[in-house]
Amino acid sequence: MDEFATFCRNVFIPVTNICRNNCRYCTFRCDPEDPDAKLMKIEEILPILEEGKKAGCTEVLFTFGEYAEEVPKYKDWLEKLGYSNNVDYICELCRIAINTGLLPHTNAGILNYTELEKLKPLNASMGLMLETTAELAAHEGSPGKVPSRRINTIRYAGELNIPFTTGLLIGIGETLDDRINSLLTIAELHEEYGHIQEVIIQNFIPKPDTPMADMPIPTEEEMMQVVLIAREILPNDVAIQVAPNLIDPYLMIQCGASDLGGISPTTIDWINPESEWPDVSELKKMLHEVELKERLPIYPQYIKKGWYSDNLKDLIKGLANEDGYREI
Repeated sequence: MDEFATFCRNVFIPVTNICRNNCRYCTFRCDPEDPDAKLMKIEEILPILEEGKKAGCTEVLFTFGEYAEEVPKYKDWLEKLGYSNNVDYICELCRIAINTGLLPHTNAGILNYTELEKLKPLNASMGLMLETTAELAAHEGSPGKVPSRRINTIRYAGELNIPFTTGLLIGIGETLDDRINSLLTIAELHEEYGHIQEVIIQNFIPKPDTPMADMPIPTEEEMMQVVLIAREILPNDVAIQVAPNLIDPYLMIQCGASDLGGISPTTIDWINPESEWPDVSELKKMLHEVELKERLPIYPQYIKKGWYSDNLKDLIKGLANEDGYREI
């Protein structure tokens, strides 16, 4: 068990819930005709950034439905804002976030090399859940969930030296062998490029009114097993992250987890909105004797390597202490 666990204080902004994928477990995605469908405008996002900065956050997590511009009505919405594609809009939002004093971390689904290259100078880190290397019924009708396409995005990020987050979603129909294969794939990518800063081991939470509403929730024993296996397979410099609003973090830390992800004092978990974030004082109690350290969205080893652009240099240096962490 590690001597300490880390977390990042963030703002979670779901810029759009329009998505070309149609995963059978998702309640986040909306069709454009749905009354809850949205594309957030800059004037809606700016107050959230400012509130997060005042609350001591260092990261803004921007999430997008994948290639939403393939949906005709969404394309119209985006063009009315003056943008022809999501990446250009993300870049503008990242610039605004940096000017506000927050470090962007973008997760916009699969992206090609050119798109990642454009986003790199404006992001402290980026992410894409691999979820699994298996072809599953849960992902039927979701072109962005073809495992090889997701692996390609993770590989491109490595070629570009982007500090990267990926992970597994546990309990969506995959087998133990699938989980092991997924972890081996991630480990191989990191051994080649050295860019995977953390791997999320996330337990699937079934949602009502979805085709997978009756799927069983992974047990604590299953999650402990996956974390133990992940710690054996993944290189030592790759952190294992678990979600403290979804599972007992202390139990997972004893199995090899060392990071608790982004915790927001101002925004909800938009993927699991029914599960509230614990605040920092609650986190400390949940960890018992384990020390809690706050980090930035870019891990200390990548700060030391200089894996960030001049756009972010002053902000990172101002937020991090000499060890690359943030004083709580």
